[in-house]
Parts: sequence; C-alpha cells; structure tokens
Amino acid sequence: MNNSTQPDEKLSEEPNEKPKEIRRAPTGYEQRFDLLVASITDYAIYMLDTEGHVSSWNAGAQRFKGYEAQDIIGQHFSRFYTDEDKATGLPQRALRAAREEGRFEGEGWRVRKDGTRFWASVVIDPIRTPDGTLVGFAKITRDITERMTAQEALRESEQRFRLLVQGVTDYALYMLSPEGIITNWNAGAQRIKGYAEREVVGTHYRRFFTEEDRAAGLPEQAIETATRTGRYESEGWRVRRDGSRFYAHAVLDAIHDEAGDLLGFAKITRDITEQRKAAQSLEQTRSALFQAQKMEAIGQLTGGIAHDFNNLLAVLSSGIDILHAQQPGSTAGRVLDSMRRAVERGALLTQQLLAFARQQPLAAATHQINTLVGAFEPVLRRASGPQVSFLFDLSPRLASVSVDEARFEATILNLVVNARDAMPEGGTLTLETRNVDLKNNEVGALPAGQYVRVTVRDTGTGMSPEVVARAFEPFFTTKPVGKGTGLGLSQVYGFIAQSGGDVIIETALGEGTAISLYLPAVAEAGPVDAGLPSLRSERVLIAEDDKLVMAVACELFETMGYDVVTAPDGVAALRILERDTAIDVLFTDLMMPNGMTGLDLARAARARHPAMKIIIASGYPQAALQQEQPGSTEFSFVGKPYRLADLARHLRATS
Repeated sequence: MNNSTQPDEKLSEEPNEKPKEIRRAPTGYEQRFDLLVASITDYAIYMLDTEGHVSSWNAGAQRFKGYEAQDIIGQHFSRFYTDEDKATGLPQRALRAAREEGRFEGEGWRVRKDGTRFWASVVIDPIRTPDGTLVGFAKITRDITERMTAQEALRESEQRFRLLVQGVTDYALYMLSPEGIITNWNAGAQRIKGYAEREVVGTHYRRFFTEEDRAAGLPEQAIETATRTGRYESEGWRVRRDGSRFYAHAVLDAIHDEAGDLLGFAKITRDITEQRKAAQSLEQTRSALFQAQKMEAIGQLTGGIAHDFNNLLAVLSSGIDILHAQQPGSTAGRVLDSMRRAVERGALLTQQLLAFARQQPLAAATHQINTLVGAFEPVLRRASGPQVSFLFDLSPRLASVSVDEARFEATILNLVVNARDAMPEGGTLTLETRNVDLKNNEVGALPAGQYVRVTVRDTGTGMSPEVVARAFEPFFTTKPVGKGTGLGLSQVYGFIAQSGGDVIIETALGEGTAISLYLPAVAEAGPVDAGLPSLRSERVLIAEDDKLVMAVACELFETMGYDVVTAPDGVAALRILERDTAIDVLFTDLMMPNGMTGLDLARAARARHPAMKIIIASGYPQAALQQEQPGSTEFSFVGKPYRLADLARHLRATS
C-alpha cells in the first residue's frame, strides 16, 4: 500500500465529500506554504500516516537525521528511536497520546542514519478532517543536544556544588530568604548547631541568637546591614539545639539576581570557641610574662636600693653608737636614742624591700601547712577582730611544702589583716587549704605539677582591675595616709615567688577578694615541729541551724582539738558527707529544717560510714525522746544545754 496516498483514499470513501474538492490542484498559497516547510533547516517537519509511516520530509529532517526523502518516505518513524525506547513501546505510546489527547510532546535520544544519537524535542499533532476523521500526524523535531548538554553540565555542576556544600562539616552553610527564613541546611550546620534540616528549614534564623542579642534586635540589624551594604560580618555567642553556647564567626552575604533584586542571603557560620580560648590563653600568658618581667625589673631596682640604703643605715648606726658612748645620759643622748629608733625602722623597711626583691635569706624546711596554720590559729583569730566570722576549711592529708616557717606565718597574717581591713562593717573570712594538680602555665608561669594552694577569702569591698594590676608593687596602697605602707602584698609576692610558687588574686568590686598562694608540693612528709600541737587529729561535722548554738559547739570542739566542718541543716550535711570521706565525728541537732531531722541524718550517715562516731543533741528528756522518735536509742544523745565535759564523755563512750 502506498502510504502517501492513504489519506486520499480514505477521504474518497466519505460520502459527503466531493471528489473535485479533494483532488483539486494546490493553490498558490498552498504551494508557497509547502516551499516554506520544505526549506526550513532548523526543524525537522514531516508528516506521518495514521500508522506512523513517514509521508513527507523537509530539509531540516534531512539535516538532523541524515536521510534523503526517497530513503525514508514510507518507512515507520520508529526507526529514529533507540533500541531501548522501541523495546518499551515508546513510538506507539507517542502516537496513541497524540491521537487520544490531541498532542504528544517530549524529549529524548533519537538515532541518525549513521547511528549517532542526538537529543530531540518532539511534538506530534494529529491531523483530522473537518468531520474529525484522523488522516495522519504532523511531527516536528528539533535537535537540542547542545542545550541539553549545557543543562546537564549545569545540573552536574549544581549537583557537585550541593555535594561540596553538604560535605563541608567545619562550616555551617545555609541560605536565608530576604526576611531571614532558613531555606536550606548543610551537614556542617547540623554538626555545629545540632538541628536536623527538617527542624529549621522554614523557621527564622534568629533562633540561633542568645536571648540578649534577640532582645537587642541583633538578627534584624544583621539583615538590614547586609541588605544595605551587601555584607555583614560579626563574632559573638550563638546557641545550639541543646541550649549550650559556642562562640561564632558569622558572615551574611546578600544575593541579587541579574536585575539587582534581592533573592536572599548566604550565611556562613564557624565555631571558633577553641580558637578564642587559645587566643585568650595566649593573651593571659603574655600578660603573665609581662607582669613577671615588670615585677622582676622592679625587684632588681628595689633590691639595689635596699642594699645601698642598708649601707647608709650601717654608717648611721655606727656613728650613733660612737656618739652615744661619748655623751651618755645627756640631752644629746636622748636625741641619739630617737635617731637609733629611726635607724631601726629604716632597717625594717629595707628588710621588707628585700622580701619583695626576693633577696631575703630564707630558712626553708619541709612543713605541713595545716600544722603551721593550726599552731598560728589563735594569733590569726585575734588579728581578724571581733566583727569578722573566721572559718577554717583545711583539706585533710595535705601535701607537704618547703617554706620558711616564720616568713609563711608573716605572709598569712598579712593577708588576714588585709582581709579584715576590707570588711570594715564585718563579714566572713575563710582560710582554705587544698592539694591541686596544675597544668603547665595554668597559674602564671608555674610548671605543671602538684601544688598546695592556700587561699584567704573575704566578703569585703573587692578591688578594681586597675588596683589588681598594681597590687604587688612596692608602696602602692589604696589605704589612707598613715594606714598602710603598700609593702604588705609586695612582701607576700616576693616570699612566695622566692619559695618557687605564685600568687593569684580573684576579686570584683563589691564581691570580695580571694588571694591564693601556690607552693610546690614535696614528696616526703613534713615533720611535726617539736613543741607545736598537731593540727586536728580528727574532723567533726556539726549540723545545727541556730547560729549561736553553732558558734558554741564549734568553740567546744575546737578546744578539744577537732577540725570543724559546719552545715546549717541535715540536707547540707549529707551533701558534705557524700563528697568528704574524712569526717570522723557527726554532731547534729535533733530538730532541723528542710525536711531532714538529726535522726534521719544520723541513719543516713551510719549507712554510708559505719565507723563514724555520731552524737545527737536534743532538749527532750531521753524517755520522752524515745516515745517521740522510736529507735533513737541506737545513737548517743547529749542533752541541751551541754558542756565541754558532756561532749568529751560522749566522745569517749561512742564507738
């Protein structure tokens, strides 16, 4: 069958059609149209019969597909399809879609005569007679291989870019809408901020800012600046999903289209918490080095002046002795006595300067700091004054150190007096000892190792940063004229530095001051000095909510040589027992606040420390107490008011 004549035969079978109208010769317009179609080279335009056989062929079809008209007319159009598409029935489906839906449009690989492939854009339209009879199909094919290749290259580039962005884990990379809404999210953002993509996309990026920054409008300011200038860069604290904070370096870049309209923002955030810590540590090290160099320079200058001053005083002292021997008992002798006292005061001043300059002779020996503090405790308590509550928090099994005993006592006394003066209206003064393990340069320029830390802490006026920076300088003082020489802390610094340690001040205005002395620990245990009592052979925990009763109890136990630890109620006492296993005696009041009685505390303590001595104080008679508190006889009770002898008797009787 000649496919090119099939439509005419079908049309001739229609009874209502006139043969002369169907077989008329082409008009001039139709001839021109045919010439137009035949001459188009950028599109393959050809006709198919109802079964899909090629019935016409233009120059564009010949150029794209490589077939001459005589080679292809009458052949089925499926020969242009790949074997894979023919196997799936794509050509038949295309004709069926055009016939049933009025049009088929698609893209795919097509095959030229030489077997090469090109990517085609295909449109198939059905051709019908005025009464709707299908007579064939019009097929338009366009070679869009270059466009497809460009699109594929762009798609692959975008895919690689997405993979690159998603593969970055050290940076949070994501996009924002012009309003600040998150539109995408990479793996680095999830790692740094803790949110999965589904949790944040569609929400405002202000959720990552701290409450303080949100209240100050910082997220909106960042967007406004980036919109106006094209970029906003900042550093500050940001908040993770779990509520923790990290220090971030953030960049917000505005993105515009070709017309200059704002599309959104690219947001890059980096966690620089560790870098910031390192920078701060470096700055602290530099500051400590500068301070050490400054103190060293001042010390050398001060030491030289002190030695020269000592030589001058020696000349004066000898001259006074000679003159006094020549004129004893005269008026001149009394003047010489005054001069002698002035020379002695000058000599004391040079000793203080030499202490700061670390040029004083030291009689260092191995000592246990708790022992030294215990022997010196009465002097320290008297020096603190009646308005100050003096607490001792001495760590058991403290390591030994090598120090000059007399100089150490003078140092502690100096710190206690300074703390007292910082609390003119009264307050709390605490002397604390601890074993500490320091890393290299963790405290000043001290090497890593074991140290003993002695801290004198007050609740006084505190110091400003400017005062702290000069606190160890000789003659620097904030006290009124006549109230201090400014040599106290300089002597402390000089002695501790000469002993191989360092001094650290922690303070804030209105929040008190803590001055810590760090001394290197020595391996061997220090001997107990002859004639000095051993400090606190046992430790007692006193739980009492009445402050006056607590003070009396502390005094009684300290009189018996106990190291005293205090708690205002049973709950606090139990916490102390959980972290401190060196308590030998628990002395508790029976009735206490916060839901835990002394009996409850005693039972909990006995369960944790079976060998601990436990004494309960109560104002109830023993018989009434047994009825009120069944099972109370398992512990030793002392009635109120109690005396030293009562406590001593119960301590001896308690196993």
